[in-house]
Amino acid sequence: MRMRLLAVLAFAATLLSGCGYNQIQINDESVTAAWSEVLNQYKRRADLIPNLVSVVQGYASHEKDVLTRVTEARANVAGLKATPELINDPAAFAKFQKAQSELGGALSRLLVVAENYPNLKADTNFRDLQAQVEGTENRITVARNRYIKSVQEYNISVRTFPNNLTAMVMGWQTKANFTVEDEKAISAPPAIKFNAAPAKPAADAPAPVGAPGYQ
Repeated sequence: MRMRLLAVLAFAATLLSGCGYNQIQINDESVTAAWSEVLNQYKRRADLIPNLVSVVQGYASHEKDVLTRVTEARANVAGLKATPELINDPAAFAKFQKAQSELGGALSRLLVVAENYPNLKADTNFRDLQAQVEGTENRITVARNRYIKSVQEYNISVRTFPNNLTAMVMGWQTKANFTVEDEKAISAPPAIKFNAAPAKPAADAPAPVGAPGYQ
C-alpha cells in the first residue's frame, strides 16, 4: 500500500513538472521578489523628498510652484496601496506607474531649480541629499529592469504550451509590466528653459529649514 502511494505521488510530481507547474511557481516568486525591491527603492526616494524640500525651501522659498508640485506628487504616491496584488491588476499598476513617473518628473524639476541658487548648491545637506537622490534613481532603474525581466519570463511561462494549459486550469494570468513609453520618459533628461531670468538668490544665511506644510 505504501509503495503504491509513493508511486502515485511520484507520477503526480512528474505530471506537475512536465506541465510547467513548478517553473511557473519559481517565476512567480522571482516576480514577487523583484517587485518588492522596486517598492523598496521607490520608498527610499519618497523618504528623501521631505528633507530635500525643506533644504530647498530654506534658500528658495518663493519657488512655491515647484515645491508644491513635488510635495503633491509625493502625497499622490503615498495614497496608493502598493500591495503585491497590484502587479496582477493592470489598471491599478498603470495608475501606480503614472504617479511614480509624475513624482520623478517633479523631483527632477526641483533639482534643476537648485542651479539658480549658488548658496543652495554649496549647502552640505543639499549636496548630500542630491547624491542620495541620484543614487536612488540609479537603484530604481536597476530594480525596474530586474522586474521587467522577471515579468517577461513569468508571462512567457504562462503563455507557452504546455504551461498555458496549467495556467488556464489554475487561473493564472499574465502580470502587468512597465511600458516602453514610460521607460523612454524616465530616461529622457529634464527640459530646461532659459526664457525667463533666474530668480535672485536668497541671502547668504538660509532661513530655518523646518518649514511647515512640507512634511
